[in-house]
Amino acid sequence: MLLRLCRRRVPAPAVVILIFILLFFATLYMLNCNMTYEQYKLLEKQKSIRTSGGHSEGDGKNRGNQDTVTAKEFEAFLVVLIMTGPKYVEKRNTIRETWFTYGDENVLQRFVIGTGALDVDAKAALEQENEENGDLLLMPDLQDSYDALPRKLLLMYKWLNDNVDFKYVLKGDDDTFARIDLIKEELKGKSRQRLYWGFFNGRARVKRRGPWQEGEWVLCDYYLPYALGGGYVLSADLVQFVAQNMEWLKMYHSEDVSLGTWLAPLEVRREHDPRFDTEYKSRGCSNQYLVTHKQSEDQMREKHHQLQSSGRLCHTEVQNRMSYTYDWSGPPSKCCTRKEGIP
Repeated sequence: MLLRLCRRRVPAPAVVILIFILLFFATLYMLNCNMTYEQYKLLEKQKSIRTSGGHSEGDGKNRGNQDTVTAKEFEAFLVVLIMTGPKYVEKRNTIRETWFTYGDENVLQRFVIGTGALDVDAKAALEQENEENGDLLLMPDLQDSYDALPRKLLLMYKWLNDNVDFKYVLKGDDDTFARIDLIKEELKGKSRQRLYWGFFNGRARVKRRGPWQEGEWVLCDYYLPYALGGGYVLSADLVQFVAQNMEWLKMYHSEDVSLGTWLAPLEVRREHDPRFDTEYKSRGCSNQYLVTHKQSEDQMREKHHQLQSSGRLCHTEVQNRMSYTYDWSGPPSKCCTRKEGIP
């Protein structure tokens, strides 16, 4: 068109005006393309973080995450997530009657249960329990079992990241007793970024046989340092990392080993604390303990009674085995020398 105009010897000003008009419309077209591309990228990002995860049945409204402007359904300074099985209602009731009472409006507490493959009566019983207590996180896509614990961990952290505006999470089991009042107060003075707080082990040899065998572990002859799963605390940003990368994370047989491995390459504040009594059996009773694992229902009631009557955790302090502080300066296999005087 411009060539034909030139052949007809259109005056120079007309040519300039025509070129200006064409450039104007071309610029508008490019701006429109750029806006569309940005919108496309945003939509793709939102789709990528809305992967399917565990959530409470009938509890799917207002599910957001930290990458969108959607308001989250819950808000809490500290979230307590307890892994439990469908049939352990008495354990849950004991926790509700004892250390769950130490929470306040800034603490959100949930028992996490997979409901996949349950019969109608079992699901109805859990729904009734949730109706009465309002503290169950039911995962219909998960069949609860020991082997499913790493996936359960991923799904519950996905739910947490999507649905709760929080600062920290305390993960525990249904045989854990925790001083969440003291934990919450101590967290006010800790970092809110990259915190991984618990009782660490760096010298655990890889199990090659038995019920806990790791057939696919090829990283080294020891597990990477990890906080024992009976009770540990994570900051919200580490939960977000796990939740948003769950499709890339290798699941090992143990959920606490898996988490330690997932966080191993990150710049993380690992805080080993002997006040987390979370080994395979309890080291005893110390009034300094923040978390005590492997507790029976009677032991939980006794600790709760002692706290209510005397303000102390133990009727009599006892140490069944020595503890250790973690030496981060050497190799993990040399990390953990048990000594007297450590709770």
